[in-house]
Amino acid sequence: MSEFTDRTPSKVPAVTLGFWIIKVLATTLGETGGDTVTMTLDWGYLTGTALFAAVLIGLVVAQILSRRFNPILYWATIIASTTFGTTMADFADRSLGIGYTGGSALLLACLAAVLGLWYASERTIAVDTVSTPRVEAFYWAAITFSQTLGTALGDWLADTGGLGYDGGALVFGTALLVIVVLYYRTQVSRVLLFWAAFILTRPLGATVGDFLDKPVAQGGLNLSRPLASAVLAALIVAAVVLLPQRAGTHPTARDARP
Repeated sequence: MSEFTDRTPSKVPAVTLGFWIIKVLATTLGETGGDTVTMTLDWGYLTGTALFAAVLIGLVVAQILSRRFNPILYWATIIASTTFGTTMADFADRSLGIGYTGGSALLLACLAAVLGLWYASERTIAVDTVSTPRVEAFYWAAITFSQTLGTALGDWLADTGGLGYDGGALVFGTALLVIVVLYYRTQVSRVLLFWAAFILTRPLGATVGDFLDKPVAQGGLNLSRPLASAVLAALIVAAVVLLPQRAGTHPTARDARP
């Protein structure tokens, strides 16, 4: 009796160019959508955070209970996590008074803790192993903290760092290009590069979203937040429909009898 490794479908999508395009659109929508609720509708950071937390929890439960990869459910959960990340980061930075630097440090520690627990439990943090409810729970916790951290980093660089929203977008866009070069030209861990890229796409989306809706005096274009959110949502729907969407795969060891 011998053991070999097979590949079976996962409930998260394959990491392709289409995945990253939709991810950037989703993170930008998270910024404009979160600001629409907390600022334009004036619900405040605490209420907005509670609202999106409830939506996120419901979608994560639905995602875990789902038996197969569902593109609409998956991307709805990603959008919920990035919108919650926007309001949660703003709540920590502003309402709790710890500032962008303190908020970024706190969220980085939370993300490191989740990834550390995930690795201690499974001996890997690779997304192609997301196949059980326990691993899915780690995955979505890491996703949510990375989205929140990305928001805080974007605001920190644009505001505290003094680069403005366009400057911040340029920095994070350049960092992502460096990751692409490392992916194609080096043997750096693909797992490390994935999480680095996943984290950096969030502040890129945050700075682009802020650039779209913040007042001109603050370096933005002062576009309507609800309108920008509606346009971004339409683009995401079109991308999910038009770009190839397939489940990723995860390794499964099983016995084979000769």
